[in-house]
Amino acid sequence: MTSVSPMVKSALSDKPEDWHQIDWYRVERNVRGIQIRIAKATKEKDWRKVKSLQRFLTRSFCARVWAIRRVTTNRGKRTSGIDGVLWSTPDSKWKAVDELKQRGYHPLPLRRVRIPKANGKERLLGIPTMKDRAMQALYLLGLQPVAETQGDMDSYGFRMERSTADAIMQCYMLLRKQGSAQWVLEADIEGCFDHIDHNWLMNNVPMNKDVLRKWLKAGVVDMGRLHKTDEGTPQGGIISPTLANIALDGLQAMLAEHFGDKGSKPYRRNKCGMVRYADDFVITGTSKELLENEVRPKVEAFLAERGLKLSEAKTKVIHIDQGFDFLGWNVRKYKGKLLIKPSKKNITDFLKKVRDTIKANKGAEQRHLIWQLNPIIRGWVNYHKHQVSSDAFAYVDAHIYKALWQWARRRHNKKGNRWIARRYWRLVGTRHWTFCEPNSSSQEQEYGAAKLIYATDTKIKRHVKVKAEFNPFDPEQELYYEELKRARTLDQIGHKKKAISLYVQQLGRCGLCQTMMDIDSDFDMHHIVFRRYGGKDTLDNLILLHPNCHRQVHSQKLVVSKPASQA
Repeated sequence: MTSVSPMVKSALSDKPEDWHQIDWYRVERNVRGIQIRIAKATKEKDWRKVKSLQRFLTRSFCARVWAIRRVTTNRGKRTSGIDGVLWSTPDSKWKAVDELKQRGYHPLPLRRVRIPKANGKERLLGIPTMKDRAMQALYLLGLQPVAETQGDMDSYGFRMERSTADAIMQCYMLLRKQGSAQWVLEADIEGCFDHIDHNWLMNNVPMNKDVLRKWLKAGVVDMGRLHKTDEGTPQGGIISPTLANIALDGLQAMLAEHFGDKGSKPYRRNKCGMVRYADDFVITGTSKELLENEVRPKVEAFLAERGLKLSEAKTKVIHIDQGFDFLGWNVRKYKGKLLIKPSKKNITDFLKKVRDTIKANKGAEQRHLIWQLNPIIRGWVNYHKHQVSSDAFAYVDAHIYKALWQWARRRHNKKGNRWIARRYWRLVGTRHWTFCEPNSSSQEQEYGAAKLIYATDTKIKRHVKVKAEFNPFDPEQELYYEELKRARTLDQIGHKKKAISLYVQQLGRCGLCQTMMDIDSDFDMHHIVFRRYGGKDTLDNLILLHPNCHRQVHSQKLVVSKPASQA
């Protein structure tokens, strides 16, 4: 564990008088303690206690500052709502604590943003104001333990420590054996977020009904005009994914009721399993007739109660030998062997993004182009490195090389091929053709600043799926939860060797606030002795901090140090 200097400890232990004096470790512990109690009451079906604990949590100081911290440290912290207000200073965050109250609360309409989709259509996002985002984050603290406790076991979208990698591994487990189901209903809900019935949400979501109604009816401002919202939950709201999950939870139980639960005789006869990620899901079955004539009508009836329906264009029944695309992968059996590969569409979209980036940097320096490409390549490779992706990695490396060669030829159209090759490609390790700068330092190469990363440099490693019954708010699974979070965070930062060592040393906690660091929270490496004073880039002089904590250390000139056992 890392330690804070006595001066900082003293400031954190007193009653906070401003934003920087908040003891975040105590805040996290208090909020999580109440969430665990809510999950326990939900498991016991004690809804009166659930309501009482939710009310206590949403009125507590710890929950309010935790909600404000979330909306001011995530990726949308610089995006304002229709009021143009941002909470970018400690004073504005501290003043906002008193504003998060139910009494007199009236949410403002959302600001609509249009994002183009790959099929030519547009995805409509609704951007709430900072205050409305914080209120949603506050009430989500009380709703999330209920949603996680009651959620379908094989639902993996927008849930804690569950991901697309878990969803595709569950597909593998359902379909891999010779005697597994041979037919798959590939389903997609048409406009799921836009069409969820408000009355169903009001009657079935266990949270403050008055606040929920205000959010659902807040309206949206599009092209300067105010529109009513009579259905759906806006994409862009913090609480919207959880509301959508609650609406779809129960689908797996419905299938088990009619076609058998796992291990039962009806299940062995029908082999009707489900994997869902948000509004995309697949259902397996032993025959095409079973899925089309029995399963699909029951699924449609289930969705109709919630104001939803299946998309005719995207919903179809497919044999496993023909294969289907799910979450960017292609799942198919080849002569009885199940292989999951990156889908052709996913590869095409990725290469288009790479080529567009190269074209947009025709006159840029080589290192600037590498800075642009490396995050794109690394993100795509990390997404697919758990499946059968070796051939796909070699394919994209070849096409990226061709695009970079054209980029270099255009810049030096009067030079020969050998001169261009010596100028931009060189031997690094065992790879002769490495796109990197000449005389690039080892530090720059470690952080990917001067050397292009290649997909084929990443080893294929099978993903360890989260337990189906995992509940992050179950005290009995606390150790499993922390180990799972650390393992997945380390997997994501595998290209940063120093960050891995520091993360392990600090047991995954921030060096200042002592709260957990994970994939979503991000982190910075802080020099205990500043480099301008002779500090080095060695492990004994580095410590991991949240970005917000890092800014706090510099603005307040705080002293953060390691214990003697780590120094």
